Amino acid sequence: MAKKVAVLIRDNQGEGLRMAVGLTLADNEVSVFILDRVLESDENNELNIETLKDLGAKIFSNHPDNNFEQITTEELARLLPDYDVVIPY
Repeated sequence: MAKKVAVLIRDNQGEGLRMAVGLTLADNEVSVFILDRVLESDENNELNIETLKDLGAKIFSNHPDNNFEQITTEELARLLPDYDVVIPY
C-alpha cells in the first residue's frame, strides 16, 4: 500500500534527494522539504530534482533563494501530521 511520505532535507542534501527518488519506486506520494539552506547546485542534485518533478513529487522550501514552492516552518508543522512517514536528513 502506498504511503504519504515527507522527506525533510537540511544537512545531507544529496542523500536526502536520492532517498526521495527511491521512495517514488513504491508508488509512494512523496513531498520534499528543503529547509534552512540553499540547495547545493551539483549534477546529482539537479538530476534528482528533475527526476522528482517528473515523477510528480512535490518540492517545497522555506529558504527564499530556493526556486521551489515556498512554505513557512509553521505551515510545515501543520502539514506533517497528514503524512504516514516523515524522514529527516
